[in-house]
Amino acid sequence: MTDRKITFYHAPNSRSGGTLALMEELGADFDLKVLSLKLNEQRAPAYLAINPMGKVPAIVHNGALVTEQVAVYIYLADLYHEAGLAPAIGDPLRGPYLRWLAFYAGCFEPALADKASKHTPASLSSSPYGDYDSVLNTLVAQLEKGPYLLGERFTAADVLWGGALFWTVNFGLVPRLPAIERYIERVSARPATQRAREFDARLAAQQAA
Repeated sequence: MTDRKITFYHAPNSRSGGTLALMEELGADFDLKVLSLKLNEQRAPAYLAINPMGKVPAIVHNGALVTEQVAVYIYLADLYHEAGLAPAIGDPLRGPYLRWLAFYAGCFEPALADKASKHTPASLSSSPYGDYDSVLNTLVAQLEKGPYLLGERFTAADVLWGGALFWTVNFGLVPRLPAIERYIERVSARPATQRAREFDARLAAQQAA
């Protein structure tokens, strides 16, 4: 059997916390490498030699580096396919699953970054995401169908979105709409999410000490 052990580069209180939750959901075998954002270790030469972008998460599997959050989710969920968090190629849900992962990276994050930075959005014809309201309304319309992005099936896309919405709502970047709050509560109640957040809090406390 192919070795599926992952080397996982993670920093507490960062976006890689979602990858930690995904690892828990998958029951993945991984070697954790913890970086301190406070000490700027993600920009140290040792880590830049691994990921020149200086970002987490990053994973290495069988010598192959995978960076970019969505790529990491796709890779891990396919690698640990028996967990059922990634519809297989040929499954009618595969396309919608990839759509919502790509929508996160291609539309939600850039729209949110512009909003948080108070940048003047590009024109609709040149913006990669259109406009913030369209992004939010498209997401909310899907969440209202519930209970998860693909209906009854929980996938790695929900791990990504559940964690992202948890933080962005708390930071006031996304409104506390009923559909969003219900979705956050549903994903946050999962034992894997709770274990990951508790573990991440312990890591953050150790770094603070």
